[in-house]
Amino acid sequence: MQPRFCSVSDLSKVQDDEVGDGTTSVTVLACELLRGAEELIGKKIHPQTIIAGWRQATDEARRALRDSAIDNGNDPEKFKQDLINIAKTTLSSKILTEQRDYFAELSVDAVLRLKGSGNLDAIQIIKKLGGGLRDSYLDEGFLLDKKIGVNQPKRVENAQILIANTSMDADKIKVFGARVKVDAVSKVAELEVAEKEKMKDKVAKIIKHNCNVFINRQLIYNYPEQLFADAGVMAIEHADFEGVERLALVTGSEIVSTFDNPENVKLGYCKLIEEVMIGEDKLLKFSGVALGQACTIVLRGATQQILDESERSLHDALCVLSQTVKETRTVYGAGCSEMLMANAVTNLAAKTPGKEAVAMEAYAKALRQLPTIIADNAGYDSAQLISELRAAHTEGKTTMGLDMENGEVNDVAQLGITESFQVKRQVVLSAAEAAEMILRVDDIIKAAPRQRAPDHCM
Repeated sequence: MQPRFCSVSDLSKVQDDEVGDGTTSVTVLACELLRGAEELIGKKIHPQTIIAGWRQATDEARRALRDSAIDNGNDPEKFKQDLINIAKTTLSSKILTEQRDYFAELSVDAVLRLKGSGNLDAIQIIKKLGGGLRDSYLDEGFLLDKKIGVNQPKRVENAQILIANTSMDADKIKVFGARVKVDAVSKVAELEVAEKEKMKDKVAKIIKHNCNVFINRQLIYNYPEQLFADAGVMAIEHADFEGVERLALVTGSEIVSTFDNPENVKLGYCKLIEEVMIGEDKLLKFSGVALGQACTIVLRGATQQILDESERSLHDALCVLSQTVKETRTVYGAGCSEMLMANAVTNLAAKTPGKEAVAMEAYAKALRQLPTIIADNAGYDSAQLISELRAAHTEGKTTMGLDMENGEVNDVAQLGITESFQVKRQVVLSAAEAAEMILRVDDIIKAAPRQRAPDHCM
């Protein structure tokens, strides 16, 4: 793979890490900028001149985007509607497009529970086969996909939770890989008794922490499980590492591995732990956790592939919404913002003397390619629609965009097609920076491929 392709791939990953959405837009814009730069270089325009024009164009595009942004952060009702519109826009290009109204409400409810913190670790997504996508729901509290040990309490109120990552499987001698030399079988029994006593002491230290729920990252074998049951402690084994980390966060506890100093260990708390049924599976539900905004989204679907893709789509929506909660400004989508920025850059190019103006016009053309591709992908005549959209914006109708339901130019403010200001700004910045970096490369030197030996067929 050539380095330039690696750069574009990394660009998409950075966009996903930063704001969670806009990965396709940022890649397309960067490639369109490079396509325009290639034509300009063919006309003997120096790359530094192109970059200078791009930088001025980027500043002007950002200014136009900032001026067109709408901030309803001080009006809870309007802001919630903005969030729902943003979620619908994000989900409209993904597998959840048919149920985007339902999942937009669900994701907004989950993000608003965070109360502005934007900590997505407090939102857990659990995938369970069976049912349809509309059977998915938002559950308050935390769900752990594990079962309670044998003969242990199935329901615990006012739970004091000790979360650990420690070995609880040393209650018998491991035969494989171990070397034990004894002169009688009775000595083996003595070793097993010693191991049991060691485990018994370890369990006693854990119980001294005054916990009534013990959750371990590793396995809990039969003997310690029996000891916990005798002490009336609910023991949960083999909780995956991500689940343990998230559980420690929402219950306010620490993950420990040694138990000699109970006074230094912070226990977690929740009002109720009980078993619940989801489909045909039993899960543990933690209600009334210390981190009150914690919640779980339970996804249902017919196949594992649908569940995996739905999780990815929902994660994008949650990331965008969490960014919007922090930066409450929004802009219009459906090609409206791109055309607005393109017209602003074109107007600046008309006032700028020198070859930089040519680079600015190429930048504006690249911005107009985004709504063009939207129209092409929908199967409409992009040349007709984009010319109408450009004329509408020139007349001052700056809220006009592409209505892909009817294949026409329409007022996106009335259609409710809204996007996050943060996402759109990041698309423009990242695409321009990546294209500039690639354009600065004079040449690429690579080693010749290894010669393949000829095949000698009989």
